[in-house]
Amino acid sequence: MRLPVLSADVEWSICLRDAATAEVLVALEPDRVLRTASIGKLFLLIETARQAEDGELDLEEELTRTAPDLVADSGLWPLMRRDAFTIDDLCWLVGGFSDNLATNVLIRRIGIDAMTATSTSLGFTRSALLGPVRDERGPDDPWTLSAGCASELSDLMARLHQRDIVSAEASARVLRWVAANADLSMVAAAFGLDPLAHAEPDRGVTLVNKTGTISTVRADVGFVSGPAAEVAYAVIASWPDETPDDPRDRVLAQMAAIGAAIRIHIGA
Repeated sequence: MRLPVLSADVEWSICLRDAATAEVLVALEPDRVLRTASIGKLFLLIETARQAEDGELDLEEELTRTAPDLVADSGLWPLMRRDAFTIDDLCWLVGGFSDNLATNVLIRRIGIDAMTATSTSLGFTRSALLGPVRDERGPDDPWTLSAGCASELSDLMARLHQRDIVSAEASARVLRWVAANADLSMVAAAFGLDPLAHAEPDRGVTLVNKTGTISTVRADVGFVSGPAAEVAYAVIASWPDETPDDPRDRVLAQMAAIGAAIRIHIGA
């Protein structure tokens, strides 16, 4: 499997693995740490699943939004009238629509320190959710919402698929939440799947993925299986604010081309 020609004015971190063996199939700067936008929300879902399994958390507990939790951009909850949802409901909102309001309410209940301790214990030292979603960042705030590298994030997706993150039950729970993701605009664009229903086989292809988007980042990490193979992938693209020629259209096309190479490899 080969990567397509990629834009030189964009920083890339890419790692594609055989999901069964974790063998790296192809990589480009896999250890480069970049901004990953909403990808770090995976670690919030993992810690939520861990606390629920250990009896520290009841997924039926209702959490109420407050004014400081509300931020701009992605999500459905700001459009809804309800002020409270169960923790399980909020995880579906995060997994399906990367809901920023749900993310902040969950962080307030789950705790950044607990989340970081668990992700570090699992071996993820360069990839993390660094704090809540903010409309503006001050000098005392983390430099970005989340950061990471493709080597760790592709390994995370492979291990989730192998049910090796926290426990088999916790891994399966996280995968169910994330399988609701409705964004197939990046690597997953090549698979020709229904964006609202792709967790079950469609023409022999099954996909679970999480994406991250800000004006200067496109990131897609996931697991995709086909008749011939299974691939865990992480593709991150980041570019400076001052880039004169906005590269996002080129980046999306190149990410889809990576997906096309994966599609051939899995026999779809």
